[in-house]
Amino acid sequence: MKKGMTIKDLYKLKAVSDPRLSPSGEEALFVQTVLCEEKDEYVSTLHSIDLKNQSTRQWTFGKQKISSPRWSPDGGGIAFISNRSGVNQLYLISRDGGEAEPVTDCPNGVSNPVWSPCGEKIALSIRLEKGETFDHKEEKEKKPKPFIATSMKYKSDDRGFHDDSYSQVVCVDIGTKEMRRVTDDKHDYALHSWSPDGKYLSISTDKTTNRDFSFQSDLYLLHLESGVFQQINGEHGYYGEASWSPDGKHLAYTGHNREYENATHNKVWVHDLQAGRSVCLTEGMDVPVGDFLNSDSIQGSSQTGIQWSKDNESFYFLASDGGNTVLYYAHIEGAIYPALLQEQQHVYGFDLDSDRQIILLTMSKPTEPGELFTLHVPTGELTKVTDLNGDWLAARDVASPESFMYQGAKGWQVQGWILKPVGYEEGKKYPLIVEIHGGPHTMYGNTFFHEFQVLASSGYVVLYVNPRGSHGYGQEFVDAVRGDYGGGDYEDIMRAVDYALEEYPFIDENRMGVTGGSYGGFMTNWIIGHSDRFKAAVTQRSISNWISFYGVSDIGYYFSEWQIQSDLGDIETLWKHSPLAYVKHMNTPLLILHSEKDYRCPIEQAEQLFIALKRENKEARFVRFPESNHNLSRTGKLSLREARLQEIVDWFGKYL
Repeated sequence: MKKGMTIKDLYKLKAVSDPRLSPSGEEALFVQTVLCEEKDEYVSTLHSIDLKNQSTRQWTFGKQKISSPRWSPDGGGIAFISNRSGVNQLYLISRDGGEAEPVTDCPNGVSNPVWSPCGEKIALSIRLEKGETFDHKEEKEKKPKPFIATSMKYKSDDRGFHDDSYSQVVCVDIGTKEMRRVTDDKHDYALHSWSPDGKYLSISTDKTTNRDFSFQSDLYLLHLESGVFQQINGEHGYYGEASWSPDGKHLAYTGHNREYENATHNKVWVHDLQAGRSVCLTEGMDVPVGDFLNSDSIQGSSQTGIQWSKDNESFYFLASDGGNTVLYYAHIEGAIYPALLQEQQHVYGFDLDSDRQIILLTMSKPTEPGELFTLHVPTGELTKVTDLNGDWLAARDVASPESFMYQGAKGWQVQGWILKPVGYEEGKKYPLIVEIHGGPHTMYGNTFFHEFQVLASSGYVVLYVNPRGSHGYGQEFVDAVRGDYGGGDYEDIMRAVDYALEEYPFIDENRMGVTGGSYGGFMTNWIIGHSDRFKAAVTQRSISNWISFYGVSDIGYYFSEWQIQSDLGDIETLWKHSPLAYVKHMNTPLLILHSEKDYRCPIEQAEQLFIALKRENKEARFVRFPESNHNLSRTGKLSLREARLQEIVDWFGKYL
């Protein structure tokens, strides 16, 4: 008999990412990541698949992580990044097999390999100080020393406190292993692609002097011989993911002019290098380019960007649309249409073989973690070529969501999903849990979500929606939350609950819970400060006080100005939107989950809320997760991810 999804099933999941077709088109590389309970670590290995007979081959072994596999231009070798030495280094392995050979030995590690067209060099990203060489630094006695900040952007959730190093670009000669700095200054560079003639690299950076008040990333061509930078985008904005047409005449890239700050739709632009001008190709689409879909089950995915066809006039890209990520075809003359559009799909990676008109996809669905698929472009035929999670899923009763549309605030249409509990019986009443995503500019949708399946298997109806502020429903919709936190977004969510109670009579309105993380944690706090409808709540990595958030978050001062549209000169507005102001009205038992090293929503946000609740004799439990940052639920320590899920299940089990 099949059983439902368990917390321990985290360790059964095999995550597939970074599909890369060989130059011959006969085989493909991919990365497989598993969650190793024994080592309490993520382990990823390099694999290939023969696309004719669908046989697979494993290239790397051991308990380490690999990423970014890239075929050499002639298909004779494969470059990849591995931390097998303790730090991420570049390795090269022959197509014919044998041991992987280390190419770099840099104390700071390397990332993002990009082959030169001739196949003799690889460009890399590496963190270096200005003037720093690649030699090993002498080991010095480690003594505590004070950290000195002179910039407002002195920390980040992923890096912690910043040192004096910057993301720089280097080139390594494959034959001699000699490394040469391409950039050497105090700017962070994002490396994109190499021009077909080998003379230029496309890179993005912010060259503004005072970067505390600059939030841009301009696209440049860097001439490798002269070191001259040429800016591609006209107005300053946020641009990247640049990709050259095969003939080198056009450069396609993504980005925007920050018209709506971080709520602005990402767009596709095409730059005519001879004419020296860029045209926005997706202006009329009203969907954001890229993958903005939330999932806790995808590991190692990287931005796919834009893939050109050999005709030099057309290319493919991903966009987020109504709970799906859609693969689009585009022509430089302006034609755009979906190349693959199913009712349920989360395409989070792809590669194009233009000669054979085959696209290799990594795709997830609500009842299936990611697998590899091939799409035959002329016929639209979609073929599943891996079934890495098949045996495990065959033994599980996986809940399948039902999508619905309802009327939210201002009469706007809002999308939501309902998961029935595993083992659902007609005529029986079930408790409901409402899940609220973070961002707020991300979206829920048609992808596999382990946490939702665990809750459904624990006997809960799971309701999740995309309130205003979510991507995938137009620029006006995603921008509508700014300056209105706790307004229309709150109404959207509560109206979803009303709709679910009316349309799904198996929900027990006297046993409802709510949870969410980051913005979803803010909204969980806000809801229980404005309604007693829920019998239990779990707030995760949340915001409770916009006044203190302004100065303690790694993004606080500008995020508050963009999203709440207020600063420390207007304390009243910041406090009005702060859940902490409504603690006296919070009567719902609250579980507070927070990571110790969360610099995005620092743990003091949870501390304030907990103490304020306890001072009012409210029911609250505070769980702190050591050595974890804002991404605990997605990429955190596995034992702590397991503990987090158990806390959620136990809390709702106690009160619902």
